[in-house]
Amino acid sequence: MNRESKMPRVLNIGDSITAGYTPFVVTILTGEADVTCAGTGTTGHGLENLDKLLGGGGWDVIHFNWGLHDLCYRHPEAKPYGHRDKVNGTIGTPLDQYETNLDKLVGRLKATGAKLIWATTTVVPEGEAGRFVGDEIKYNRVAGKVMAEYGIVTNDLYGLTSGFGKDMFVLPGDVHYSPDGYRKIAEQVASAIRTALQSQPAQ
Repeated sequence: MNRESKMPRVLNIGDSITAGYTPFVVTILTGEADVTCAGTGTTGHGLENLDKLLGGGGWDVIHFNWGLHDLCYRHPEAKPYGHRDKVNGTIGTPLDQYETNLDKLVGRLKATGAKLIWATTTVVPEGEAGRFVGDEIKYNRVAGKVMAEYGIVTNDLYGLTSGFGKDMFVLPGDVHYSPDGYRKIAEQVASAIRTALQSQPAQ
């Protein structure tokens, strides 16, 4: 617990998608929890920086995701933002390494004693410059296997966002969302966090 506010402390670990929906989660859970966002990239980056991401610890719930950066192809000379290039680029993290990295990350997160919620990687839309449509399904399948081994609850953000219309995305071919899209994601994230907070203490 946060002794100062007397409210549970919640950490959202993820990328720019997480950064986009967290402000809405903060609003939804006002008076129920203190919610903080910690940004990361690939699972490799997460392993290198996990202590920093976790800060001083003391988290009651950690809602986390790695995926969109891992499955993204980049090339240093590519013009799209982030040097995304699925034709000439190199993938962030191959699928087998992703599984290995995620296993290590979950082991370390379990050691915090927080209640953990895995968020599936959101949908890759048609026309994305650095990502292949369908790769998120492959990465989510591998992640699902890791989460099952550790008994981690899953928040299916892929299932939610795969049903979004074009108006929910900020631009065609962009993995990011409009305010309405982020608000819709935040509602599901907040619900998952509430459920975790109301459940029995983490073991």
